[in-house]
Amino acid sequence: MSLRQYERAQRVASQLKRELSDLIRFELKDPRLGWVTVDDVEVSRDLAVAKVYVSSLKEDELEASLEALKSAAPFMRRELGKRLRLRIVPELRFYKDTAIETGLRVTKLLDQIAKHEREHPDES
Repeated sequence: MSLRQYERAQRVASQLKRELSDLIRFELKDPRLGWVTVDDVEVSRDLAVAKVYVSSLKEDELEASLEALKSAAPFMRRELGKRLRLRIVPELRFYKDTAIETGLRVTKLLDQIAKHEREHPDES
């Protein structure tokens, strides 16, 4: 991927993230949809597919919210077509963002290592 293509994909991803957050917050009325946050958007090199990573403060609502987002994807894609100046609006695919969980798990492991080193300084 050339630098120019990469920069364009990054700009499109940024625009999509902003607009999708707006659409989810103000336009979608699905009762399954909980309080979700669009954490990241990755756009394919050819701009045909956008992977949208979402998270929720209430983990138990996330699966239902993902289903609601998947069923609303065609509506959101049409709305994005009206709002953005793109020749082709990417297909939207929604995924659970696991970055927060991974970060918490890594932090917990680092805390365990630090605790072990404090308790057993001679083993270091």
